[in-house]
Order: sequence, then structure tokens, then C-alpha cells
Amino acid sequence: MKRLKKLTLIFAISIFFTSCTLPGIGGNTKTNVVVATGSNTERQILGEIVKQMIEHHTDLDVSLITNLSSSVLNHIAMLKGDVNVVGAMYTGTALSGELGMKPIRDPKKAQEVVMKEYYKRWNRFWYPSFGFDNTYAFMVTKKFAEENNLKKVSDLEKIKDKVSVGVDTAWIKREGDGYKAFQETYGYGFKNIYPMDIGLVYTALASGEMDVVLGYSTDGKISSYDLVILEDDKRLFPPYDASPVASEKIVEKYPEVEIAIMKLVGQISSKTMQELNRQADEDLIEPAKVAENFLKKNNYFEDVKVDKNKLQEYKTFVEGGKNV
Repeated sequence: MKRLKKLTLIFAISIFFTSCTLPGIGGNTKTNVVVATGSNTERQILGEIVKQMIEHHTDLDVSLITNLSSSVLNHIAMLKGDVNVVGAMYTGTALSGELGMKPIRDPKKAQEVVMKEYYKRWNRFWYPSFGFDNTYAFMVTKKFAEENNLKKVSDLEKIKDKVSVGVDTAWIKREGDGYKAFQETYGYGFKNIYPMDIGLVYTALASGEMDVVLGYSTDGKISSYDLVILEDDKRLFPPYDASPVASEKIVEKYPEVEIAIMKLVGQISSKTMQELNRQADEDLIEPAKVAENFLKKNNYFEDVKVDKNKLQEYKTFVEGGKNV
């Protein structure tokens, strides 16, 4: 019943937005490439990376839409034809959001399902991951990890009644991968657990107010504060692998767009994304400049050759063929 209500809500939102104009959408997708991003730092950086890659490797005009604050809004903008490329979408978000499906714990399976469903439902190509996923992660300071020999989440059980744990307020009652699911999956709970704003958990950990916190795996503060992410060894959290998405129509019209995008596959690790986020959030460098510096450092991945046979295998797969 809850799933039905969720699907109904998504459908209602889609109907509403597809019957009106989204604010701030000004790109002409009939003649141009229009890339959508989100309002958070990471999606803005990735959107800029995709935009600048296409500009560098093609002669096309590329515009950027930055005020779509959620995956659902990015999805609806593509439905309306207001954008034809999305800088970054996440498997876990897509599964529970616009696809209305249950979480899938296996990263490869999750990506395969999203790839096929996106093409089947909307004729969009969900490309292989940039090379990282951004999900919830338990973390500690490097010093605390060494003192308590902590490497994975299961290791916390031996100190579960002694540690102070700060977590995202929304996570406590979150279904599927929240605190209840954590206790069921790992077989223990924490004596001292404190709900707090997700933006405060990192400073609380670094200042010693908390021993363990739940944050996001690619947050820039992880490297700033020299924090250690504990391995989710029992796979509580679904994968949120990040990938660019493009409409079939735009890549059929401009195949060079797809080649530029595919050069980015596997090129951004979690550690690299943490550093890029840190530059924007901590050093206050504009996302566009962060993206430009990253691409210049890597020579816009000029040396990366996109295997046309592999690309065709991928397309055969999403269109219903054999697994890649």
C-alpha cells in the first residue's frame, strides 16, 4: 500500500509539472545540448564536468540548468524535453524515486536494473558509473579507528554501549535502510545515539563531541577532518552509484555527445569526489572552476579511447539483450 501511494504521488507530481513550465528552464533542446544539475555541490560539479567535456570534445552549444533541486525534477525536465542530459543521477535514488521500485543491495544488479528501466520507460541512456557511489556511511576519526581497531561497521559492536553516535535525524525513522534495519542487519544497536542535522555531524566528530557519526561517503569534510569511513560489511545501505544520463534523441542526433560522456566512465573515484567537494565547500571555489581545474589536470581525458564495440554491447544490453 505504501509503495502504491508513493507511485501515485510520483505520478501526480509528474502530471502537474508536465502540464506547466518549470521555472528557470531556458535551454533550446531542439538545437542545443542542455545539461541539468541539482542544487547541491556534488551535482553542480558533475554537471559542469559533463558540460565542459561536451564543449571541449564537440562544436556544440551547451547550456546548463542548475536550479532543479531533486532527481524527480531532473526526471520531469527530461520528460518535458526541457533538458536532454543530466549531469549525475544515483542508482539508489532512481530505484526508490522515479522508478518506484524496492532497493537493491547489489551494486551491479542495481545499475543493470536502472539502465534497462530507464531505456524501457523513457528512451534514456543511463551510462556506466563515473566510478564512485555516494551513500550513507559510518565514520570515525583516524585516531579513534586506530585506538579501537575499527575497519568495518561490525567492529563497532564491541564498543556499542560506550560510544556516542551522531546520525542524520531523518535516518532514525527511515524505512529500508534506517536505524531499525541497521539493528536487524547488524544484530546490535547503540546505547547513546543522537539525531542531528546531517551538516553538523562532521564537526561534532572532529571536535570530540561524538565518537561515531553517520554521514555521506563523498562529503568534502571527510578529507578536511581526516576521517575514516567504516566498511558497510553487511551491505545495509543500497548503492548510490553516480552516472550521467542522456536522451536517446540527443545522442542519435549528436553521437559525439555520447563519446564525450563515455570518456568519463570510471574516471572519478570516491576519494577524488571528496576532494572536489572539499574544494567547493571548504575552499569556496565555484563548482564551474572546480570542474575546469579537474578536467585541465586530466587533459580533458583526451587519451581515453571509447571502445565502439563495448559501447554497442552496452546499448544491446539496455535494449534487452544479454548482460554486459
